[in-house]
Amino acid sequence: MGNRLSKIVTRTGDAGTTGLGDGSRVAKDCLRIDCIGEIDELNSTVGVLLAEELPATVRPALLRIQNDLFDLGGEICIPGSAIISEDHVLRLEELATQFNADLAPLRNFILPGGTRAASLAHLARSVCRRVERRVVHLGNSEPVSEFARKYLNRLSDLLFILGRTLNQTGGHGDVLWVQAKDR
Repeated sequence: MGNRLSKIVTRTGDAGTTGLGDGSRVAKDCLRIDCIGEIDELNSTVGVLLAEELPATVRPALLRIQNDLFDLGGEICIPGSAIISEDHVLRLEELATQFNADLAPLRNFILPGGTRAASLAHLARSVCRRVERRVVHLGNSEPVSEFARKYLNRLSDLLFILGRTLNQTGGHGDVLWVQAKDR
């Protein structure tokens, strides 16, 4: 791996193409590359969330998710590959159940906000939803693993729950949406 990344400036993309994991070259604006870039953006957003002070139970979950997202980017980078599995999806479901257990049932829509950490979790959730839409779009024209799609769907749910969890642990309740007629 050390030799693979020893030279960062290669100039091979100067003409507007980039290499996929299978060695083929594609335009930098193709949908597959767009998906990889948005997965990277999501991973970076989770990284910003990880820069916050977080409960001890949240940090390892997010670090694992960052590694999963790197794997997902690798899966999308190699057409036809499948790295994300049902086990990845089930792990997110277990985390969602675990974190949701201590939260009050929702009786109202909530706004993304509250503590800084919760706000960043909601930002990551909204980026995740965009990534999910792009991966679904890619799947309409090229094969994409069903578990990749399911993983992103579960991840956005978990990030929503983590936003609520981080507000709760930060001493701030949910930020409730107030309908226009009631404002």
